[in-house]
Amino acid sequence: VSKGTYVRGTFEIKKDRKEAYAFTTALGLYQFYLNGKKVGEDEMTPGWTSYRRHLLYQTYDVTEYLQKGINGAGAMLAPGWYKGVMGLTKARNNYGDQTAFTMELLIRYTDGTTESVYTDPSWKGCDSPVVFAEIYDGETYDAALEIPDWSKAETTKGDWKPVQLVFFDTQVMRTQYAAKVRVMDRIPAKRIFKTPAGDTVIDFAQNMAGRIEVTAAGKPGDVIELHCFEVLDKDGNVYLDNLRAAKATMKYTFAREETVTWHPTFTYMGFQYALIVSYPGEPKAENFTACTLHSNMASNGSLECSNPLLNQLHHNFLWGLKSNFLDVPTDCPQRDERLGWTGDAQVFVRTACLNYDVEKFFTKWLADLASDQHDDGYVGHVIPDLLQNPQASSAWGDAATICPWQVYLAFGNKQILKNQYKSMKKWIDYITSTTTTKYLWTGGTHYGDWLGLDAPSGSYKGSSNENFIASAFYAYSTSLVIQAGTVLGEDVSELSTLYENIVNTFQKTWPTYHTQTECVLAAHFKLAKNCQAAADQLADMVRACGTKLQTGFVGTPYLLHVLSDYGHTDLAWDLLLRTKYPSWLYPVTKGATTIWEHWDGIMEDGSFWSKDMNSYNHYAYGSVADWVYSVAAGILPRKDAPGYAKVTIAPHPDKRLAWLRAEFDTRN
Repeated sequence: VSKGTYVRGTFEIKKDRKEAYAFTTALGLYQFYLNGKKVGEDEMTPGWTSYRRHLLYQTYDVTEYLQKGINGAGAMLAPGWYKGVMGLTKARNNYGDQTAFTMELLIRYTDGTTESVYTDPSWKGCDSPVVFAEIYDGETYDAALEIPDWSKAETTKGDWKPVQLVFFDTQVMRTQYAAKVRVMDRIPAKRIFKTPAGDTVIDFAQNMAGRIEVTAAGKPGDVIELHCFEVLDKDGNVYLDNLRAAKATMKYTFAREETVTWHPTFTYMGFQYALIVSYPGEPKAENFTACTLHSNMASNGSLECSNPLLNQLHHNFLWGLKSNFLDVPTDCPQRDERLGWTGDAQVFVRTACLNYDVEKFFTKWLADLASDQHDDGYVGHVIPDLLQNPQASSAWGDAATICPWQVYLAFGNKQILKNQYKSMKKWIDYITSTTTTKYLWTGGTHYGDWLGLDAPSGSYKGSSNENFIASAFYAYSTSLVIQAGTVLGEDVSELSTLYENIVNTFQKTWPTYHTQTECVLAAHFKLAKNCQAAADQLADMVRACGTKLQTGFVGTPYLLHVLSDYGHTDLAWDLLLRTKYPSWLYPVTKGATTIWEHWDGIMEDGSFWSKDMNSYNHYAYGSVADWVYSVAAGILPRKDAPGYAKVTIAPHPDKRLAWLRAEFDTRN
């Protein structure tokens, strides 16, 4: 069930061609070939979407791939996200139980005529050399099953069998015009070393997402086998426990005596290191190259300063973004999860916009959010929504409003608001219809201030009141829908009345605040009767615990903003420049090359936070870059001039930095 498949067909071109375009997609993952050559540079196509509601197809100029006479076309298929093992329950066949491929080839001839060629029942299929391929577990390739020239017209070898037709609603198909996944960086191995336990390990000196390209000389039956992983334990040995059930393994078996260069095709891993389980001969660093995979997005921002630790932090959140923006904004690239968590996405969206042109990336993902949104307005905890939790969570489902609004502000294109406005309104309707208290969001099950450092013993949630957090986001999302509706010329009078009632009820219900996160939300969302007092209380709480943050996923993105907005910029800098746990720079002092899921993912003594939930490539806390760009460097967007058509420049320097330089390439 995890095997790869070849499918192929032939067609004849009788006239001189002027141009030709192929439109291709699959259920599962595919790579497309014409006359023995892979078409295009895309990887992991057609990407991960809510397939039954939203399937993307790719378009290629194939003029130069074709020849007069008989042509061969084919595809390699694998389960991928479509029918492979995915999600927290490790379910299989989440969208269907059969991989499939479809192609339309449009040929324009020099005489002005056109012809279309399609996949049809004349095509044949057989097993490919990919004998195992899963997103979490990796790929196994047996070269003995290779069929030479399998996608060329004249192929006669192979146990080819008739294909089956797979029926699918083509009305849900849409073109993918940007943000395709490609190999973006090639990173040579830095060293190969022996661990104290005697294992041979490759070190690429950078945590990343992608695959390893390996070169080796072998003979029939020889095996290359690598296990990818993120960190060494405190003794310097291989540490695999935080991958949970993910095997993250790549394996190649030789069929003949030769030198090969090979990499997996239908999977990816999150790694800095690789354990060499098997390799013919003596492995050398030059035999291994890491190939990063992420959506192709243009860089549009940069930060640099006199503090090398801050420079490394900037490097870390860029690599966290690159590792997790692989077609969907995932939480992590390494363990048996890799889901499009909505909470992580909304926390990080503004930072993402400041560093890469993510407009089309988020346009695609938000289309799936709207597709998977229930009729009552429910938004899942992850998109595409594999989890189907019975209740939505505040600050997670609010990605429906926060992400489109932030993308609009960053790039100035109303289209994303037009696309998502119905979805944004439906999210407010969901909260209004499910709450147990009018004008607040109470009841239900929420993640709260996830991973808040003030959490009670044994809990992943901080100590902030969950109804407080939910109601704060109810107000915030309502305000965003009002703003979006105003931009689009919609009638927002009912929403405006609702918002006023939410704020008034919120102030009566919570006149006082008990945690850092409660102070942050009350001030940042303008819900407190006296926002200055709330910010002052926050500053006092930060100082009282030793100038430390205690916020989690909900409070951390806005923490420094509230401090600097209300006259405590020096304290904001104190938190940013802090190097002891908990802080943004503590992981940097421990050698981090990406953002960690936990501030103390590796503790002072070298031990680990936990086995079950300890990613070392988790971009959410990298949201602090937003503050560095907009407050420290002072590049402030204006709501009345989206896309940075007008910019307020108001830097907030700190004497501990000799200099800081920020650049942002705007659309206007």
